Amino acid sequence: MKIGVPKEIKNNENRVGLTPAGVKELVQHGHDLFVQHTAGDGSGFADDEYVLAGATILPTIEDVYATADMIVKVKEPIAPEYPLVRKGQVLFTYFHFASDEELTKAMLESGATCIAYETVVDRNGALPLLVPMSEVAGRMSVQEGARFLEKPQGGKGILLGGVPGVKPAKVLILGAGVVGRNAALMAAGLGADVTITDISLPTLRHVSEIMPKNVKTLYSSRHNIEQELPTVDLVIGSVLVPGAKAPKLLTADMLKLMRPGTVIVDVAVDQGGCFETTHPTTHSEPTYTVDGVVHYAVANIPGAVPYTSTLALTNATLPYALRIADMGWEAACKSDAGLAKGVNVVEGKVTFEGVAEAWNLPYHKLEI
Repeated sequence: MKIGVPKEIKNNENRVGLTPAGVKELVQHGHDLFVQHTAGDGSGFADDEYVLAGATILPTIEDVYATADMIVKVKEPIAPEYPLVRKGQVLFTYFHFASDEELTKAMLESGATCIAYETVVDRNGALPLLVPMSEVAGRMSVQEGARFLEKPQGGKGILLGGVPGVKPAKVLILGAGVVGRNAALMAAGLGADVTITDISLPTLRHVSEIMPKNVKTLYSSRHNIEQELPTVDLVIGSVLVPGAKAPKLLTADMLKLMRPGTVIVDVAVDQGGCFETTHPTTHSEPTYTVDGVVHYAVANIPGAVPYTSTLALTNATLPYALRIADMGWEAACKSDAGLAKGVNVVEGKVTFEGVAEAWNLPYHKLEI
C-alpha cells in the first residue's frame, strides 16, 4: 500500500502522523511510504531520518495526497485539504466529526473512508488511540491553567501550590476519565487543593483509592458544581462522550458565580466543549475572557509538546496502521470489531451513530 504522511497545517500543530521508526516498520512490511518535506521538523524528526527509514520525500502536501492510498495524520483535515481528499482513499487520524459540521460534509462529499482515532476501542471497551493524547492533555491542562492564573496572563495572581502560610489554589476537575485523572495527579503534585467530580460512583471510589490525600471526590451534579464555583480558582473540563458532542456542565449563567480572574480550561473543546461559553482557540491566541473568567480552549493542547506527543501517539496508532496497510481497511475491521468502531464515514455515508445524530444525517450501519 502507498501510505502518505502530510505536514500538519492546523495552527501551531507540530506533531506528525508517523515517526521514522514507524515508517521503517511499514516499509519492512512491504509498503511504500511518502512523507512531505519537513513534516517531522516540528517534532524533531528530520527528512534525512525518514529517508534512512525507507521513505520517499515529496515536496508538497498536494503530492502526498495525490500519491497515497492511505493518509496517516494527527489532526483532522482543514479547509485547504478538503479538495485533496479523494474517493477510495483511507484517512486515519483524529476527526471529532460531532463538533465540526463543515468537516463532516466535506469528507462525505470526498467519497473517502475516514477512520477516527478517537472512536477505536480495545477489548476492554477503552479508547486506546485517545488515551495517550488524553494523558498529555490532562497533564498540560494543569500546566496551562497554572500559567494563566498568573496576573500578567489575566488570572487572579495565585500560585497553584501556595507556599507555607498561604493556602494553595483550589482546582475543580469535571470528569474522572483519563484526562481528569491525569489533571488531578498533576495538580495534586503541585500542591493544589483538588476536587474531582464524576457521575460514576465506582469511578469515584477508584479515584479516591489511588489519588493523593489532597484530591477529594464529589458526585457531579449542577448543585454540587455551583457550590464549588465561588471559591474555586481553576476549573478543568474533561468530560467525554465518545464520538458525540460533550454535555454542557458549565453554563453561561454559572460564570457569574466565579470570582474575576478564575481560569477555566476546556479539554473537551474537540467535541464541542463542556462549557457553554467555549469556542475553540489556538496556541497563538489561547485565551479569551467572558464575565471576568479566563477561558482556555485550545483544540490541540498536545501540539505544544510535539516530541512527547508524537512518540506517545504513534506508539498507540502504529499497530493499527500496520493492520490496515497489511490487510486493507475492510479485512482489518472485519478481524477487529474495535477498529471497526473507528470507521465514521465510508464513501459518502455516516457509519457512526453519534456523528449522524449530531448533524441529523442518515446513519448507515457499517457493512463489511
